[in-house]
Amino acid sequence: MGDTVKPPLRRDAQRNLERLVAAATEAFRERGLQVPLEEIAQRAGVSAGTLYNRFGGRDALIDAVMPSLVEAQVREALARAGRVDDPWEAFTLYVSLLCELQATSPALNDAVSSRFPDASELTRICDAQMTDVRGLIAAAQLSGDLRTDFTTEDLAYLLWSTSMVVRATAGITPHAWRRSLALSFDGLRASAARPLPVPPMTKAEVQEAMLRLGTARR
Repeated sequence: MGDTVKPPLRRDAQRNLERLVAAATEAFRERGLQVPLEEIAQRAGVSAGTLYNRFGGRDALIDAVMPSLVEAQVREALARAGRVDDPWEAFTLYVSLLCELQATSPALNDAVSSRFPDASELTRICDAQMTDVRGLIAAAQLSGDLRTDFTTEDLAYLLWSTSMVVRATAGITPHAWRRSLALSFDGLRASAARPLPVPPMTKAEVQEAMLRLGTARR
């Protein structure tokens, strides 16, 4: 048997869906992905039951709103870094652009520094950006600028650190994260490298940590 074709939504149901997606987009951008679902339903002018009936929960709503936004922003950052000839500058530009997204958008801050287990499309996109950066890392290491023991998984430390700095300094000094990141970059230079006390996290360990961060922020 072929795939079952779902009947089109009734006109009122389609309007409710569009209102929920628009309200979620606005709320996530303002307050991050942890905003109460009841508030989103209220913004959309529908009951919380309508939201849960349509999406089931937070992760499905996140997956309806965030993937296209995150993918476009991350792809743009990668493209900009790819146009830079110097490998170290390309690597640091890409990381800086990701961190700038964190600083300017609560929703993107949550999306790139944590994971939501049932938001499968968003997870795929965020995991892909961790893979895409491998070429920038390898080139910066080959040039002799980036310490050779830096791994793709170590990028998570920079994103987590920026996430916390952005949250702590919001409304006080919005560019403090740039100083923190610059200090981190200096520590990543091959010329300053010292043996590290523990091995890098594995991909599975990073993913588990990000899932915990996503759960803790609910």
